[in-house]
Amino acid sequence: MSYRETKSDVILIGAGVMSATLGTLLKELAPDWKVTVFEKLKSAGEESSNEWNNAGTGHAALCELNYTSEKPDGSLDISKAVKVNEHFQLSRQFWSYLVRKKLIENPKEFIMPIPHISMVQGEKNGLFLKKRMEALSDNPLFEGMSFSDDPDVLKEWMPLVMEGREEGDGPVAATKIDTGTDVNFGSLTRKLFTHLENENVAVHYEHSVKDLKKAADGSWKVKVQNINTGETENHSAKFVFIGAGGGSLPLLQKTGIPESRRIGGFPVSGLFLVCNNPEIVEQHHAKVYGKAKVGAPPMSVPHLDTRYIDNKKSLLFGPFAGFSPKFLKTGSYFDLIGSVKPNNLFTMLGAGFKELGLTRYLIQQVMLSNEKRMEELKEFIPNAKSEDWEIIVAGQRVQVIKDTEAGGRGTLQFGTEVVTADDGSVAALLGASPGASTAVHVMLEILEKCFPTEIDGWKTKIKEMVPSYGKLLMSHPSLFKEIQASTARDLQLEESYVPSQEHLA
Repeated sequence: MSYRETKSDVILIGAGVMSATLGTLLKELAPDWKVTVFEKLKSAGEESSNEWNNAGTGHAALCELNYTSEKPDGSLDISKAVKVNEHFQLSRQFWSYLVRKKLIENPKEFIMPIPHISMVQGEKNGLFLKKRMEALSDNPLFEGMSFSDDPDVLKEWMPLVMEGREEGDGPVAATKIDTGTDVNFGSLTRKLFTHLENENVAVHYEHSVKDLKKAADGSWKVKVQNINTGETENHSAKFVFIGAGGGSLPLLQKTGIPESRRIGGFPVSGLFLVCNNPEIVEQHHAKVYGKAKVGAPPMSVPHLDTRYIDNKKSLLFGPFAGFSPKFLKTGSYFDLIGSVKPNNLFTMLGAGFKELGLTRYLIQQVMLSNEKRMEELKEFIPNAKSEDWEIIVAGQRVQVIKDTEAGGRGTLQFGTEVVTADDGSVAALLGASPGASTAVHVMLEILEKCFPTEIDGWKTKIKEMVPSYGKLLMSHPSLFKEIQASTARDLQLEESYVPSQEHLA
């Protein structure tokens, strides 16, 4: 029996938005490189990147209150909000470049303008929100944000949310900024993979990566199974990117690199309520984010979202957390237990002791009845009726658990993590939000870490694709305004009208 091996320069595991972004960057920077992609499902963007499996928010910290925190002295720490916004601007510039160069078309199929609103209830929360706006308003990235606690103004901003509120319900306050976006990451991912295939990237669907081994010459031997035939294929590459969503952790563990040790994962599933009444959908045009309840994790921030999916305006509310031991929606019930290894056992046990509050929260969420979910929705839409809403299961996320200096053993991480081998030959993306919104920033960091001998020669091209590369836009307000205007034109975000069902059809 002969051993036949197919060689590539780069292998990307997973056909989600992360692999799509890295692949597209590489084909612009090194067009002669051979890039190969393996995806176990039948098409691109079917797991975490799928439009029904995430909130579709262009995360720029315009409305997400969990990116700003109050310090002991009462002042606000906005550093995380600024960082998230800066990172989103890189993605926006890259998408603009792709549209301008006609590498992808019809931007309205993946990005739409939508006001971003933060809403809170109660006098104390109102003071926090006003203080947040004042802190952010000094930064050019958040220019144009307005605050109001006037019920008449709030009725204009979010009529569906204000209708039916009683005076005894307590005061409501909100901030609004019109430069927010709704992003269909599923559509974007499919467009990018269509482009990659046109660039002779070999994309193998229904192929599952079974093992990764480091060869003596520093390359990676990748064992892949063709799901349809059951046959095993052998591939090799100088660089491997593991962008398999929840499936990244088990594959990272297979590499055996020292950086993969003492890392675990905790799966959390999400549920959304979707409005099936078009008349109600048309009454709301914004993404409205609230404040997480005391004791709830950051990922539980409730929000009421206008979405554009399948050329149709939709309305979603959530997320409600659920629990499944699967690391992917299409995964195995043995994923969680299978990820516990001798080198991360104490890390996982440490998290178990630390995160009893999260465990209780998840149990409460799993036990929620439809009536209880409707009660939470009514905090946003007082007149909501259960017959107008149905529950859908959204994506599966794996929150990273690792030992940290600040948090100690078994600290749960909320965010996106990149694990890179010391020699830069393999990198894996773990974690969740803001994830896809910051894909370009994450992939540029991977290029810098994993291709140190090439990066200097690539910088001119990178700056053509991402003009603010190497700069902080908050320190260059005139450049930010210029980029904001040009990307709005390229991505067709300038129109201020509210799209109707007719316009979207």
